[in-house]
Amino acid sequence: MKYKGSSNFSHRQKDRIGVLITNLGTPESPTAAGLKPYLKQFLSDPRVVEVPRFIWWFILNGVILNLRPRRSAKAYATVWTDEGSPLMSITKQQHSALEARCRKEYGDDVIIDYAMRYGQPSIEGALDRLTAQGARKLVVLPLYPQYCASTTASTFDALSQDFVKRRWIPELRFVTQYHDNPAYIEALATKVKAHWEAHGRADKLLMSYHGIPKRYLLNGDPYHCQCHKTSRLLAEALGLSKDDYMTTFQSRFGKEEWLKPYTDETMKSLPGQGIKSVQVVCPGFSADCLETIEEIGEENKEYFMEAGGQRYEYIEALNADSDHIDVLFGIIQENLHGWQLDDDLEARAQRAQAMGANQ
Repeated sequence: MKYKGSSNFSHRQKDRIGVLITNLGTPESPTAAGLKPYLKQFLSDPRVVEVPRFIWWFILNGVILNLRPRRSAKAYATVWTDEGSPLMSITKQQHSALEARCRKEYGDDVIIDYAMRYGQPSIEGALDRLTAQGARKLVVLPLYPQYCASTTASTFDALSQDFVKRRWIPELRFVTQYHDNPAYIEALATKVKAHWEAHGRADKLLMSYHGIPKRYLLNGDPYHCQCHKTSRLLAEALGLSKDDYMTTFQSRFGKEEWLKPYTDETMKSLPGQGIKSVQVVCPGFSADCLETIEEIGEENKEYFMEAGGQRYEYIEALNADSDHIDVLFGIIQENLHGWQLDDDLEARAQRAQAMGANQ
């Protein structure tokens, strides 16, 4: 096996610390052709769908990839912008803001890039860029506040699969979660309070998280518990009682039971319980995307209003808000603590040259 090295490597190259932020991913375009390769990569991940591979291959390639891309493309088309998908646009803004903060604090000692777990820009490409710039230590921050094997662990899988091909493996610090980070909770509370100041409060605040199969919880995944802890801490920061808010789960797929209560079914039932106005926040999403803008902002609004609701509002994700950038930069700084860079470049180069290296 030939291991990947750095092209035009110089032993005089300055060592740096790399930071990589990642998110789930997005298709290249809001079309069936643009969706199919993205969905195939996403749904082929055994972390996402824990079904025996032989059975799942036939279901995925024989049924899902022939039907779902066209339906999903219609939904993506409703949220697509001139800058592409909202998730991509917002991730770029987050990266730019964090890059400026890193440059101001650390000069060129710390370099930052971004990648998507599925689609482009890829994790492999980001690691190539960081390595080429001398990143010998690496902080990876998946933008998933709550740990889940389907998201966080899948990102680690992608890193591991890439590292086995590389000659020089960077020292690694991997952030698995920040669901109860005080600054993160405060940023969420500030976002909700700002919405209240502008629009007033509703009868109920729903905190909706992306769902996972109940089976994953029973097998030990901490995601469900971390979602509920985030909800509890946010409710405390907002001064809410247990009757003032609910935790629900959205975006289920397939026929097996997922985490409950389901967001869509909750929306259909609330008006009948006398809840005529709701506001929804999605604390598990670091950036607005199809699941928040279309599914929560439009689809679930229709369910609620058609069931007799009178007022429905979606509170945007933290996105590239300055409070959110402060949270993420604080997490990065915490993980940079104690790391030193090798500045003995000339001696290193001389030793390499003595061994026959060109540089």
